[in-house]
Amino acid sequence: MHALSIPTWIIHVSSVIEWIMAIWLIWTYSEVSQNPTWRWFSLAMLPALVGAMCACTWHFFDNPVELEWLVTLQASMTVLGNVTLCGVAALLWSQRQPNPDA
Repeated sequence: MHALSIPTWIIHVSSVIEWIMAIWLIWTYSEVSQNPTWRWFSLAMLPALVGAMCACTWHFFDNPVELEWLVTLQASMTVLGNVTLCGVAALLWSQRQPNPDA
């Protein structure tokens, strides 16, 4: 736990909490708007959350060599998360309603 300073830990943990809240809020929005694509958007955020949790776990245990696989998993989840978010963002973009005032 000594690998990071207290302010850095606060940023890491608050970022994970914010990501969880964003997933929940987007899921709720999908229900309110009755647009299931937003539900897919919230699910597409999960790999990035897993990656963030991998990074926090690795740092929590002082970056041991035995847990270096977490770094690879974190990087993989980041790539997967970016791809899934890009895909679902494109899906949302394709579903947008044209603005008659534009």
